[in-house]
Amino acid sequence: MFRKLIFASAVITTSGAALAADLPRRAAPPVFVQVPVFTWTGAYFGINAGYVFSGETRFDRTVGDLPNNNAALAAGLRPFAARVRNEGFTGGGQVGYNYQFTPGSGVVVGFEADAAYTDLDRVSTFSNTTNLGPLVTPGAPLTTRINQYRGGLDYLGTVRGRVGYAFDRFMIYGTGGFAYGGVNNRVTFAIPGGTTPFFEGRQNDMQTGYAYGGGIEYALATDSFLNVFKSSAVTMKVEYLHYELGGDRIAIPGVNGGPGNYSARVRNEGDLVRAGLNYKFGTF
Repeated sequence: MFRKLIFASAVITTSGAALAADLPRRAAPPVFVQVPVFTWTGAYFGINAGYVFSGETRFDRTVGDLPNNNAALAAGLRPFAARVRNEGFTGGGQVGYNYQFTPGSGVVVGFEADAAYTDLDRVSTFSNTTNLGPLVTPGAPLTTRINQYRGGLDYLGTVRGRVGYAFDRFMIYGTGGFAYGGVNNRVTFAIPGGTTPFFEGRQNDMQTGYAYGGGIEYALATDSFLNVFKSSAVTMKVEYLHYELGGDRIAIPGVNGGPGNYSARVRNEGDLVRAGLNYKFGTF
């Protein structure tokens, strides 16, 4: 009897093993790979290029230090105020840092410093033919007076804060801060005949002020063909900036025997639109 029980158990065990061998194998559970959430946090550098479309140099409140000079201003023979409108190319580079409070979508804050060449250099000419009579030279014949104003900006740089909101890889932002630029301005008053300068003043230095504006920026895929530096992201932006450089009063002294001096207050301001390409590194 005992032998029969052992034999029956062996048969059942063998049959069960055979049946199990015939069953299909259970596949291993898939490995879950988490897709990283994009963040704007990190340092970056890049290049920019664009167009200054309403650059302007303003010569305001021109005054003279002699009665005859002020009489010429009052008679309209010397412009009391003049504006030189400029437009041209701008191109340069920038560096900055962003911090995003919530990866994916959320508030982004940061700062950016940039410097750019500006192709702004223009001359406006105001001429008239008249005789001041007793104001300048009694009995003198009619003479042509040429008044020239040159407005130029050689370079423009800013250091600005940025505040934006990101929708994953797309961000819209506002910006504002410090601005500086290399101004190159000149005023020339010529009498008689309009060829010989009798008064001439120059301003060729760096002026400071402020800039503000806004823009949009989009982060491309890491494996973009533009990612030549193997950065963590390549971003493209388009932005608008308005800049105003502080005013300064320049002297316009007499030359070639011109009597006395003039002076004028000068301000430089303008608007630009530019595109930029940035390379972002790290998320720290």
